[in-house]
Amino acid sequence: MAIKYQYNKTSLQQLEKQLKVRQRTLPIIKNKESALRMEVKRCKSELQQLQQALEAQIQGYEYMFALWNEFDASLVSVQDVHLDVKKIAGVRVPVLGDVDFDVKPFSLFNSPKWYYDGIALLQGLAQNAIECEFSEAKLGLLEHARKKTTQKVNLFEKVQIPGYADAIRKIKRFMEDEENLSKSSQKILKDIIATREEEEEAS
Repeated sequence: MAIKYQYNKTSLQQLEKQLKVRQRTLPIIKNKESALRMEVKRCKSELQQLQQALEAQIQGYEYMFALWNEFDASLVSVQDVHLDVKKIAGVRVPVLGDVDFDVKPFSLFNSPKWYYDGIALLQGLAQNAIECEFSEAKLGLLEHARKKTTQKVNLFEKVQIPGYADAIRKIKRFMEDEENLSKSSQKILKDIIATREEEEEAS
């Protein structure tokens, strides 16, 4: 990113102002980045635990596989998923609330005794699967925000702050050189005038 500037006091003041803003903002962005990094790590660990729990739950019901063929899966469906939103390090992420299930009526006389347990098991599996989905969505949002924040930190730290500092240095150097030239030319002019006056006095 090329920083545009002119060799004058106004441009120097503007650049100094921009540099101060970035120097003040950088620690805040760095704190946000480190908070997001920790949150991403925590969310990954949470997601891994949820996935392992879901996998273990599914494997735990494999011995009932033959019974599941008799079960009418259409009896249970997800009616509603309640959402909430919370901010984590300035990032809005979805938070899972309650999951409402719709259980269709069934005949207690014509259905096997274990149907009630089957319904409870299905609800548990669905609840865990939905939690995994939410955790994945949350992780995606946090990862994206962390990458953007890291890019901003790098932009400020490696490009903009050194760029503004360099431009300020160049303008100051130019203005100092200009001032020195002006002083030198004034001195030379004074010497010429003094020499002429001496020559005029001598003649």
